[in-house]
Amino acid sequence: MGRDKKNPKPLDVSAFNTLVKTASEVIRRHEQHQAALLHKAIQIEVRGLRVTVALDIEPDEENPTATLTAAAADGSQLAKVRVRPDHSLTRASAQRWADAGYPRDGED
Repeated sequence: MGRDKKNPKPLDVSAFNTLVKTASEVIRRHEQHQAALLHKAIQIEVRGLRVTVALDIEPDEENPTATLTAAAADGSQLAKVRVRPDHSLTRASAQRWADAGYPRDGED
């Protein structure tokens, strides 16, 4: 008896476990992708020091916000400003922000 749309064969234990594992992996990858979209970090060189510039987006249907943060290699915070959620963090934009002395507007 083969499979058909109205009366499919039931899954055996190993097939069911494979299905659950695959579904769990898809969900995990989706969560990792969402986290990567909401948090980006770039390391740049500023006056001989390594600085990490991070963009953290707080999703909200009505009023999303974003924060641009610069931190030194020792973990001390150099600057923190609010930016638009659609702010594009690139190595060049992070370098321009740092070279300008971390202005409060956070925009290029």
